[in-house]
Amino acid sequence: MKKHQKGIHHITVMAGNPRQNVDFYVKTLGLRMVKKSVNQDDPGTYHLFYGNASATPGSSLTFFPWPRAVKGDPGSGEAVAVSFSTPENSLEFWENRFDELSVPHGDPFERFGLTVLPFEDPDGLSLELVFEDNNLNPAEESSWQGTVSKENAIRGFWGTTLKLTQEKPTAEILESILGFSKTDSNEQGSLYTTDAPIGSKVLIETVKPESGSNGRGIIHHVAFRAKDEEELDEMRRKVQNMGLSPTQIIDRHWFKSVYYQTPGGVLFEMASDGPGYAVDEDPEHLGEKLILPPWLESRRDLIEKRLPEIEA
Repeated sequence: MKKHQKGIHHITVMAGNPRQNVDFYVKTLGLRMVKKSVNQDDPGTYHLFYGNASATPGSSLTFFPWPRAVKGDPGSGEAVAVSFSTPENSLEFWENRFDELSVPHGDPFERFGLTVLPFEDPDGLSLELVFEDNNLNPAEESSWQGTVSKENAIRGFWGTTLKLTQEKPTAEILESILGFSKTDSNEQGSLYTTDAPIGSKVLIETVKPESGSNGRGIIHHVAFRAKDEEELDEMRRKVQNMGLSPTQIIDRHWFKSVYYQTPGGVLFEMASDGPGYAVDEDPEHLGEKLILPPWLESRRDLIEKRLPEIEA
């Protein structure tokens, strides 16, 4: 039996204007809208999901867009950047694309032997393209084609960066529960890795306490993969045994979830791989219409009247 790969499942971020969000992630970055739904805790607002062509775990960046949200300011005790895995020879393509589309970006730099291109989304979220020789493309079975050709397209997550005042308590969770191992460290931080082709990296930067403020451009939580609900329950018990306070298992319709605050301050989620985003849509037509979980379907008319029109 094939071993279940651990790593990042999805990352969820606060955003501002939903139309601007869609334009940037679908049209500029070439990601696929894999689910257009609503915030289950605030159904009058969107929850937008982007991913690679096959919507595989490890590729899903999701957003809660609130048009009136103020700009946030990240501090310590937070996930502060989202890094995408991109083909090794695509740096020139992406630099030219960003310049042509007026996407603010920094100069490429080297980190752990790989070239990194930093940039920001319209809400100020820190993003990175990490260029690596990775022939394992988990999206290759899909016929969907976005605005970026497959030889240059984002494959999914490379990872995320956590800014913490202490490394050890969060490292214990990564290593003993979430399937990561420490593989490198230098002045840029400590690198934790799994064997998954995407979503396999967490970089911890140890910093002095820094105050931040919530708002658009701030990462809400980082979710990590569980094989199924049975393993999720087992992982939840391990979190409890560490003296933390995980939620009960919550049905998010496309996956089951458990949330808890880490000792370092970051909100972690653990999410099952299944049933997946195709449980309620044709895999070749993901994200084309508003999908509501069954328990909100009776409120569809009211919800649709409150949501602005967006087109992926």
